[in-house]
Amino acid sequence: MSHPSILFVTSEMAPWVKTGGLGDVAAALPAALHRARHDVRVLIPAYPPLLAAFPQASVVAELPALAPALPPARLLAAATGDGLPLLLLDCPPFYARPGNPYLDPHGHDQADNGLRFGLLSRVAALLGQPASPLAWRPDVVHLNDWQSALAPAWLHYEGGAASVVTVHNIAFQGNFAADLLPAIGLPAHAWRFDSVEYHGQLSFLKAGLQLATLLSTVSPTYAQEIQDEAFGYGLAPLLRHRAGALRGILNGVDTTLWNPANDPALAASYAANRLAAKRDNKRALQLEMGLDAAADRPLFGVVSRLTEQKGLDLVLTLGEGITQLPAQLAVLGSGDKTMEAGFRELATRFPGQIAVRLGFDEALAHRIEAGADAFLMPSRFEPCGLNQMYSLRYGTPPIVRATGGLADTVVDVNDATLADKTANGFVIADATPHELWLALERATRSWHDRKLWHRIQQNGMRRDFSWEHAAHDYVTLYRDAIAARP
Repeated sequence: MSHPSILFVTSEMAPWVKTGGLGDVAAALPAALHRARHDVRVLIPAYPPLLAAFPQASVVAELPALAPALPPARLLAAATGDGLPLLLLDCPPFYARPGNPYLDPHGHDQADNGLRFGLLSRVAALLGQPASPLAWRPDVVHLNDWQSALAPAWLHYEGGAASVVTVHNIAFQGNFAADLLPAIGLPAHAWRFDSVEYHGQLSFLKAGLQLATLLSTVSPTYAQEIQDEAFGYGLAPLLRHRAGALRGILNGVDTTLWNPANDPALAASYAANRLAAKRDNKRALQLEMGLDAAADRPLFGVVSRLTEQKGLDLVLTLGEGITQLPAQLAVLGSGDKTMEAGFRELATRFPGQIAVRLGFDEALAHRIEAGADAFLMPSRFEPCGLNQMYSLRYGTPPIVRATGGLADTVVDVNDATLADKTANGFVIADATPHELWLALERATRSWHDRKLWHRIQQNGMRRDFSWEHAAHDYVTLYRDAIAARP
């Protein structure tokens, strides 16, 4: 089969609804498949921002109540500016809510998430079954994270298309009380340890990992790591059992959106063969963030959720030391309130040397990638990571821990990697203040050697992280899933 038809199912999609990397992937991967002339459609809940963005969306199916606790819904057809077809699952009682798609205004999980994403999973399966209300039928249904990972249960018990489940972050599993099973219409005999049951609960992600035709995750290293107890969040034994069905496919980045040669957010455009203009972006960032306009020291950038997972506590611990290297620090992000307060205090203690913006600002994120000399990302775990790839594209060598996608993209600077022209950043083995400090010292010494730094920058800027590579690997995965379907 040269061109399988694909239903891509997601609970978020940039720019309309995004809480993390899944939103970026859902925007980029189907678009890359569509550009390559694959027959792909995206199923996503019709949240208010999507309904506002596509007022001309037309009703293509009326769905009756598919289970005792699932209300009637509609499918609306729309298309992005590039012509990518969207199927919006319109169910106002479930999705017509402001703000975050998963959390209530107090930051807690919405109480009916099991039903809301049970409906998304049920409809995803239905569209891959003979009973689908649409004339179009996918050969493979591609589910993403727990919010749609229950779909393979219906496809397994009732028949239908091949299925693929992609894990973007295994820490989030969608575990609910057992009484959800009949409420959303799964058969009683699905309540088995080798099906949807997980420690007495109904687990969306565990069901998908158990029952999908094939599995994938967002980097080769993360595919290995989640089979280990330390990273598997309880699901490592199942993933080892299904290791033959699991692939690690590195995410790509949107190379039109992230391109220093024509990024409208930047003070000056630049490229690998004209890196001098990068200095203009550093000066502009220093001015914007209230840092001293110092050209004699490196500027380290951070764009991140401020959490221990991201290793930002290590940066906090080393804050004063960074000023003594000497170097500067520009931080953009939000998260743990104690960490936010810690970074605020650092910026107050070291004005002109450390600057912090709490919250998120997309344009400023681009300017930090361009204006920083190096990018800090010492994550304890990182399924794929996108910022290190943005940094490499922007000639801003990343300083990372060797985990997940960071290990797959950042090559440590040493004599061997400089000789083979792969050296593009600084890698630490353990998430400790001491290891990170040694890397900061190495990066600072390297930065002062302008010729060496230029080589490191150019090595990173030469790497191709476009989605076209990943899309090709996913098509192979889809074909293998179709071939493997019982």
